[in-house]
Amino acid sequence: MKKSGKVYLVGAGPGDPGLLTVRGKELLQRADVLVYDYLANPRLVDLVPPRCEKLFVGKKGGSKDNISQENINALIVDRAKKGKAVVRLKGGDSFVFGRGGEEAEELVAAGISFEVVPGITSGIAAPAYAGIPVTHREHCSQVTLLTGHDAEGRAITQVEWDELAKGTGTLVIYMGVRGLADNTKALIDGGRPKDTPAALIEWGTHPRQRTLVSTLEKIAADAEREGIGAPSIFIVGTVVELRKKLNWFENRPLFGKKILVTRAREQASELLQKLSELGAEPVPFPTIEIKDPPSWKKIDAALSRLFQYDWIVWTSVNGVERFFERLQKKKKDIRDLGKAKIAAIGPATGEALQARGLRVEVIPREF
Repeated sequence: MKKSGKVYLVGAGPGDPGLLTVRGKELLQRADVLVYDYLANPRLVDLVPPRCEKLFVGKKGGSKDNISQENINALIVDRAKKGKAVVRLKGGDSFVFGRGGEEAEELVAAGISFEVVPGITSGIAAPAYAGIPVTHREHCSQVTLLTGHDAEGRAITQVEWDELAKGTGTLVIYMGVRGLADNTKALIDGGRPKDTPAALIEWGTHPRQRTLVSTLEKIAADAEREGIGAPSIFIVGTVVELRKKLNWFENRPLFGKKILVTRAREQASELLQKLSELGAEPVPFPTIEIKDPPSWKKIDAALSRLFQYDWIVWTSVNGVERFFERLQKKKKDIRDLGKAKIAAIGPATGEALQARGLRVEVIPREF
């Protein structure tokens, strides 16, 4: 009988791919099967090896096309029973309003080994990216995490709104848009002042993050007017006022800009990272592709008589990399360059050659 595989319940974090844990990245890079949700950043999906089977089971609030939780459970169990290493990637933390506990129970019932890898939950990360600390010594020392609607999508009824309304701590309400009007009314009816600061954070930690600041009384109407939708985190408490001073994420110079990056995919990662750090949403769209020639015959012939050349000119970093890959494959090294002088078209090409221990004689001013 074939030995069962293992399932890893991995929290993807709230959206910013940089918030994935180190353990989560390790597991993605060696997954046999990836089962991922709507809120998992596509850049995390790209971390899996080419052989990995990728299965999208995204749940989007209000959508009729959502795959049922029962079917997701069956899918995970099926792949694990086939001996696969299955990564179940969920937005935020799978054990904080993520149904990870339900999936873990199914795995126990099926006799399948599993590991839980916590993720950064959106209820903490989204406010932090909006400049709102959920606790602060001068404002509150208590924070409550709760969901804004029940399993069927109705406004939550089992929450003791009266008790929450009497407190002064921060309320962090997940899935807070659909039941916003009912929930704010319940808090006001329970005794929370109408002018309590409140905020809605849409797509928290994403480049498209949008934050609406209002009061408990007005935020439902303001959200409808501004078109705030899911996914959103709802924050209630005086800590919201700190956003005026602490808003850092949305103040970055390229925030809100979507930038097309046309570089070759293998060379774009550094540029994508820098653009992200400046607040942009970079979109990889390579307009060139680096491929090997149909035949190496002419190049190999040239490599065999390198000692005859007076000059060797490299025109790109790609050319440098491919040249030395081929040189090594033909069991040659830099000693075979003989007395040839070296020229490079562009400073980046020159740096690539210098990194290999070669002295560049000429880099033209205009290239």
